[in-house]
Amino acid sequence: MKQALEKALEAALGAMGMSEVPDIEVEIPREESMGDLATPMAMGLARTLKKSPRDIAKDIVANIPDEGIFEKVEIAGPGFINFTFKPEFLQAELGRVLKEGPEFLRQDVGRGQKIQVEYVSANPTGPLHLGHGRGAAVGGALTNLLSAAGYDVTREYYINDAGLQVKLLGKSVFARYRELLGISGVFPEDGYKGDYVADIAKAFLGSHGDKYKDSSYEDVESTFVDFSLGMMLAAIKEDLAAFGIEFDVWQSERELYDTGEVKRAIEKLEAKGLVYESEGAIWFRAMEFGEEKDRVIIKSDGHHTYFASDIAYHAKKIEGGYDELINIWGADHHGYIPRLEGVLEALGYPKEKLKVLLVQMVLLLRGGEPVQMSKRAGEFVTLREVMEEVGADTTKFIFLTRRPDSQLTFDLEVAKATSSENPVFYVQYANARINSIFAHAAEQGADTEGLEQADLTPLVEAEELRLIRKLLAYEMAFESAAKGREPHRITFYLQELAGMFHPYYNTHRVVTDDPALTKARLALCRAVRLVIREGLQIIGITAPDRM
Repeated sequence: MKQALEKALEAALGAMGMSEVPDIEVEIPREESMGDLATPMAMGLARTLKKSPRDIAKDIVANIPDEGIFEKVEIAGPGFINFTFKPEFLQAELGRVLKEGPEFLRQDVGRGQKIQVEYVSANPTGPLHLGHGRGAAVGGALTNLLSAAGYDVTREYYINDAGLQVKLLGKSVFARYRELLGISGVFPEDGYKGDYVADIAKAFLGSHGDKYKDSSYEDVESTFVDFSLGMMLAAIKEDLAAFGIEFDVWQSERELYDTGEVKRAIEKLEAKGLVYESEGAIWFRAMEFGEEKDRVIIKSDGHHTYFASDIAYHAKKIEGGYDELINIWGADHHGYIPRLEGVLEALGYPKEKLKVLLVQMVLLLRGGEPVQMSKRAGEFVTLREVMEEVGADTTKFIFLTRRPDSQLTFDLEVAKATSSENPVFYVQYANARINSIFAHAAEQGADTEGLEQADLTPLVEAEELRLIRKLLAYEMAFESAAKGREPHRITFYLQELAGMFHPYYNTHRVVTDDPALTKARLALCRAVRLVIREGLQIIGITAPDRM
């Protein structure tokens, strides 16, 4: 539809004597009475052509060739042009969906551009919580979307395994290990108190026995840190696998130090005169790049800050030849964005290559009441606990029902409901319902073969034409989601499509006494199922055959 409209508009603009055709903005009107597609382009051309938008719109409409595509073309408001397609055109386009499948639905937006997406990157000091899970859902859906849109995507997890937090994890496990051996001691005041720490200590005892019962922590720190990190990282990978999330690269922070990349990045800043020493610490001149104050890279005690390794990490990413870097962070990292943009600029890299998507935390409820904290994690409910109660698909889908930078309320009781209240059930059930329709059609001896060649002209009911328009709008939803880096648009679309299909099914029999009508409606159902499965695949959700 969009391509046909753009072709018509280009012809009209050419007839008006415009040698350079501007980008044509096309949108779906909010109200069905305003047509199938609309364009505000006449208002955008007013300054260039020095005419009123409505007069420009009249000229455009007068020059649109009659190719049997449009039922009507109307001018509305200050200069909007609204287009309504003929049912015959909609039916023909539906036939293309059935014949071409995913090739019709997807646009090659990326054209091979290289994008690296870093997401989750939770500190390996505790289990994944719901905030991490929401970031994983967004990252997984986004990378699927970009890959389908023709981008060359690398999925990356950054392991913070070199800071003071991992040392504190080792110290916490050491304290629990001594407790298991009956040795009294003081647990670290700011240590990790969740049950998982005791589990690591038990595993350590099982592996090493009482070998370290008389050791001081300073002497065995690396042993406890490495063991604890290994177990935590394995648990994180296991949870992500259960959530359907995989990564191409697991980048260790330690490795950046071991290979000298942190040192080289700091030296590069020194060579540019952008690093100085003060009060025994090494500082980056962040104020020269719009920050409110300069930032410490190496503290006076000789320890590097997280910022130091982040400098090296992002330099390495850009040097990897990526056209764009996308970081998916928790919303509490908002203030960190200008700092990273500044240091990239300082290193001589275009800061525009970095795009940060912020993800808000999740409020977990049960029947409208806040859920108590988890014993397992000590401070929060884990992603694993929620997945085990409501399932990975439901958890992931609900995470994608809002923009990632907006607050999300997750009610466990709603998530378990088998009704329209539960958004993922509503969408998956549309797919399962279509499967049952085909099973019923086969039982009744209906012709279910060659549907891609079916005569679709019997599809004239208002609900049928509405469904066809929605199916043909998937391509626009896909393109806008990919260009905007907004996978939640696919989730919104699927909910709207399911919201149209279920009432259609309840109103109109698919298998009828009319063989031609039956075949056309079966073809329509197959197209709905095709688009639902395509959308679910993009956002990483399964499409069960029955429910």
